[in-house]
Amino acid sequence: MKGSSTISSSENEFKLPIRVYIEDTDAGGIVYYVNYLKYIERSRTELLRSMGYGKTAVLGDNLLLVVRHADVDYLSSARLDDEIIATAQVQKIARTYVVFHQEVQRGEEVLCKATVKIACVQVSHHKMKPARIPDSIYASLQKILFD
Repeated sequence: MKGSSTISSSENEFKLPIRVYIEDTDAGGIVYYVNYLKYIERSRTELLRSMGYGKTAVLGDNLLLVVRHADVDYLSSARLDDEIIATAQVQKIARTYVVFHQEVQRGEEVLCKATVKIACVQVSHHKMKPARIPDSIYASLQKILFD
């Protein structure tokens, strides 16, 4: 597949190219709806990885970044073998959460759009409570939002 993941400086939008495989589709060759959530999860994960924060970046402090809320609109269908783009754009940041605007696109067509709130939580004795996003991650996300 052509292209690689990038952050568009004009929009502070991270873009992750994805190819639709047979495992992503139903019997009719159309992407199963839950897979759009997987695509946008990958885009957020790769955005953080591109900033130097892999999936384990917060685990050492018993912290997790978890989906708190997702509002998703499915607009059109991706199909087997399509080249699509999953985007992630920081929309808002607070000390304990980040809100992303995300889309899955095929060319110029938006197939799915979502607003996803990611919360930082501390895990202790099998309970989760809100926690501050680590300062370095917070600063990096703020830089993306305000650049």
